[in-house]
Amino acid sequence: MPPRQRRVVILGATGSIGTSALKVARDLPERMKIVGLAANRQVEPMAAAIAEFGVRHACLWEEPEAMSLREIVDGSCEIVDGDAGLVEMATLPEADLVLIAIVGTAGLQPALAALEAGKDIAIASKEILVMAGEIVMETARRNGCLVLPVDSEHNAIYQCLEGRNPKEVSRLILTASGGPFRQSSRKEIAGATLAQALRHPTWDMGRKITIDSATLFNKGLEMIEARWLFDVEMDRVDVIVHPQSIIHSMVEFVDGSVLAQLSHSDMCFPIQFAVTWPDRVPNSLKPLDFAALGQLEFSAPRCADFPALDLARKAGSLGGTLPAVLNAANEVAVAAFLDGHGAFPDIWKTVARVMDRHTIIPHPTLPQIIAADAWAREEAVGLV
Repeated sequence: MPPRQRRVVILGATGSIGTSALKVARDLPERMKIVGLAANRQVEPMAAAIAEFGVRHACLWEEPEAMSLREIVDGSCEIVDGDAGLVEMATLPEADLVLIAIVGTAGLQPALAALEAGKDIAIASKEILVMAGEIVMETARRNGCLVLPVDSEHNAIYQCLEGRNPKEVSRLILTASGGPFRQSSRKEIAGATLAQALRHPTWDMGRKITIDSATLFNKGLEMIEARWLFDVEMDRVDVIVHPQSIIHSMVEFVDGSVLAQLSHSDMCFPIQFAVTWPDRVPNSLKPLDFAALGQLEFSAPRCADFPALDLARKAGSLGGTLPAVLNAANEVAVAAFLDGHGAFPDIWKTVARVMDRHTIIPHPTLPQIIAADAWAREEAVGLV
């Protein structure tokens, strides 16, 4: 029997996750066929990917850039644009897996559209489940679709949990690199510059997610994401600092046993797992050399110095619209810091103040989530 080939749409094709997905497609063409691509405005990289993989459907969110791309491909590929274009890509009839790697909240509507169309989704965008985890997971169950995590931490937990009863889980343990300020004093953190915050010790990522790693809001968002992906309460989701980023996460079971997933820090590993699941397939990626690694370190997160984790635990525990508010306020605060406004700790302060001002709506509808998101952004703008 020939190997199963996934027909994949990549939303966010020119970002770090998207380019890693293209590497996987090159490495495993018999397992992954790219049938659709979407990006924001990067014309030349999109044109190159369309030509290389023979893609017939693509989207650039910005209309002027979409027009430029149409001229380059000259009819060989249908080019659409805008939010409607993203949804069209997410619901392509020939696709069976949609990889959502769009930064921020823009991936929510395409994710839901893909699930309603019966597509499995692979999520690399934390905001989708943070904002609307209850709705997304219910939509997936109703349509018989898989939600496959591509974040290395959640992908690791998914691997550790395969075939196991969730009631046997004591804790999900997310690992964190600790970011650039892992060993910094509180005074040094208070005076942190933008350049210092963007100097991540392990990952090469976009600016927003790199700042989230420095504040530990990325790990806070992942805590909420894990709560929905694996249907566990927030008090069963923990974080441990592991600077080598070799163990990507662990699961502790009620008998005290712990399973962990280990690999080099390369997003091609979790992307390949999502594309080839439930199979394991050989590849050209670098294996671990334990003797060369020498040792792995762990330490407790400094929640007093990095309040993002406590804020996320509060948001995830209270639920309703509060996680969406946390996420929106953080996006505004990070954007302000990237633009040179405010000090580094103001990111935490802004999020905490906006959360304190919010009246939570339990079990919200999608319009209520979107309204809470808009409200939080307006409140945060007033503070920054």
